[in-house]
Amino acid sequence: MSWFKRERPANGTTSQPAEGARRVRTEGLWLKCEGCRQIIWRKDLEDNFNVCPQCGAHSRIDARTRLRLLFDGEYEQHDTLLTSTDPLNFSDSKPYRERLASNQGATSLSDAIISASGKLHGRLVNICAMEMKFIGGSMGAVVGEKITKAIERSHAERTPIVIVSASGGARMQEGAVSLMQMAKISSALMRLDEGKVPYISVLTDPTTGGVTASFAMLGDLNIAEPGALIGFAGPRVIEQTIRQKLPDGFQRAEFLLRHGMLDAVVPRGELKDYIARALRFFCGPV
Repeated sequence: MSWFKRERPANGTTSQPAEGARRVRTEGLWLKCEGCRQIIWRKDLEDNFNVCPQCGAHSRIDARTRLRLLFDGEYEQHDTLLTSTDPLNFSDSKPYRERLASNQGATSLSDAIISASGKLHGRLVNICAMEMKFIGGSMGAVVGEKITKAIERSHAERTPIVIVSASGGARMQEGAVSLMQMAKISSALMRLDEGKVPYISVLTDPTTGGVTASFAMLGDLNIAEPGALIGFAGPRVIEQTIRQKLPDGFQRAEFLLRHGMLDAVVPRGELKDYIARALRFFCGPV
C-alpha cells in the first residue's frame, strides 16, 4: 500500500515535488449527469446550455444564465432595489432577516427573481426569471410585486411578457402576505388578457406550490422543459395522502403534456426560437 500514501523522508519533513513539476487541478472540471450518471466535462455541459450531451437531461440554470439564453444581447433590469421588510418578524432555525441577508450576499440579488426587458429575436419583450438559489425560488411579497409591476409594464407598453418559473412555492416566512401574491398576480394577468397582450409561461425544474397554483399555469401558452417537476404538492406527499402508488413520471413535464395540462415540452436549446415563433403568431412579424 506504499503507493496509496505519500512517503516521508527520514527527517520527517514532507517531500516536495521536483522543480518544474506541476500538479493539475481537476476539481470542479468534471460533473456527473443526474440522468445517465456519466461523467461530463463541465465546459462541454455549459456549451450545450447545461443539457447532457449523452442523455439530454436538463440541469438547472440560474436566472442570469436564463436571461442570457433568451435575450439577443443587452437587457435592462427593473425594480432591483425592492427587498422584503420581514412583515412577520419571522424566525425558524435562524431569523428571516439573516436568511435574506445571506441569500442576498450569495446570489447578489435582492430577492428570488430578476425582472428585465430587452429584445428576443428583434422583438421587445419583458422577461421575469426566478432564481432557485434564493430561498428555493420561493415567492414572497417582493417576487409578487416585481412580477405584477412587469405585467403592468407590459400592459401599458403593449409588450409581450415571458415568465420563467423555478420555485418551491409560496414563502412560508411571509405567511399570508406571500399567499396574497397569488391573487395579486392573477388579477394583473386578467387585465393583461383583457388588453390582448400575450403572456408565455415557461415552467422549469421545479415549479411547485403556489407558483404552479397561480401564474405558472395561466399563460396564453404554457410550455415546459423536458423532465421538469411540475405540481402543487410533491409526489411523496400525494402518495402518503391517497395511500396509492403514483404512475411512473407523475408530475413530470411529459406526463402533464399527455394529460393536457401543458401546450408543449421544448428542449432548452430550442426554447428561444420556439418563443419567437409563438410571438410572431400572437403579434405578427416584428
